[in-house]
Amino acid sequence: MTGELDHGQTPATHGSRIDPYVDRYAARATGMVASEIRALFAVASRPEVVSLAGGMPYVTALPLDMVGELVSDLVTRRGPVALQYGSGQGDPHLREQICEVMRLEGIQAGANDVVVTVGSQQALDLVTRIFIDPGDVVLAEGPSYVGALGTFAAYQAKVVHIAMDDQGIVPESLAQTIYALETAGAPIKFLYTIPTFHNPAGVTLNIARRQQVLDICQRAGVLVIEDNPYGLLGFDGEPMRALRADNPDGVVYLGSFSKTLAPGFRVGWALAPHAIRDKLVLAMESAVLSHSSFTQLAVGQYLATQPWREQIKSFKELYRERRDALLDALDALMPPEVTWTRPAGGFFVWATLPDGLDSKAILPRAVAERVAFVPGTGFFSDGSGARHMRLSFCFPEPDRIREGVRRLAGVIEQEMQLRDTFGTSSSRDHNGVDTPGPDLA
Repeated sequence: MTGELDHGQTPATHGSRIDPYVDRYAARATGMVASEIRALFAVASRPEVVSLAGGMPYVTALPLDMVGELVSDLVTRRGPVALQYGSGQGDPHLREQICEVMRLEGIQAGANDVVVTVGSQQALDLVTRIFIDPGDVVLAEGPSYVGALGTFAAYQAKVVHIAMDDQGIVPESLAQTIYALETAGAPIKFLYTIPTFHNPAGVTLNIARRQQVLDICQRAGVLVIEDNPYGLLGFDGEPMRALRADNPDGVVYLGSFSKTLAPGFRVGWALAPHAIRDKLVLAMESAVLSHSSFTQLAVGQYLATQPWREQIKSFKELYRERRDALLDALDALMPPEVTWTRPAGGFFVWATLPDGLDSKAILPRAVAERVAFVPGTGFFSDGSGARHMRLSFCFPEPDRIREGVRRLAGVIEQEMQLRDTFGTSSSRDHNGVDTPGPDLA
């Protein structure tokens, strides 16, 4: 009889002994595998290892007693609201406060066009979900934020990198790439860019190029996704004017309180043109119904009752000191063949190794010498970038940063000696997006 097994008949098996569901996953899950460097970073989290890898804000600089009182007061006074479901678009008062924050970067916007999200990472996921079909093209700087590349890969987008230099994305490269893709009939859905204090490159798109990039994309009908988590953390002068400030209809702006308050609240946002905003709200509701009312109200109360501009100023001074410690140590200790960027804000320095050295290949030796970094291969969709590494200065104390650079310089010098003795190190495969994890993003 159909559907029954004869006595002794073995049922058909699927999958593998490791994962019995391996043949049932969606195609987009195929590339969702743990990076081989995750195990190394589990070791790198030990206290004896100087981590120049993690992009973790230094939340200890917050007045934590004040945060504790604020949270306690929120539960006492507004517990029934804070612990209840909320709006899929986000708390209305917080959205008004977000507009006040964005005004620091020249953005004039209404609260109705803001969608609150679980960090800006979710905003990026929602934007990708509503725009990308498998095979669609996303333009992004090369290198680009590892979390974005992971999201694009999950939705089976094809990432095409645009060249960048010390002044940010190169407009000529952007225009040429758009023309080539249009000629080939490849649909471009959007340009993803971090124009200010770029992660991982540390560079900032200059004022003249900002307008050029907007003009190129506007002529080509390409939407711009402006990811700006570090924009208020500049070390000199006033915040840069956001791209969104000069093209409200052609730019979706992504922001976050993870770097200017604390990532544990997981509160970010998207500012989008009306039609896109409506789609984002629907996508948000289908994903989580509504995000945490508690964390939204906590952030809102912080903004309403605390000197948050002064706190950002304190963060800027702290990160400037650590940036200076890293740059001074690199100047003093690194072999002259190594080069690096000099960020004016944010968290990161992008270093380039001499010919013949592979950052991913030398990472195990570096961890053995009790220093860690993120290899450059994780920041390119095709796994290129082997000669590069990202160095983070946001978390370790200045003395620890200097010691980490001393250790790293020793490793690089040893690798250069091996290269000179035995020739260029053996090539390695760097296929796919290599994502270290959220604490390193």
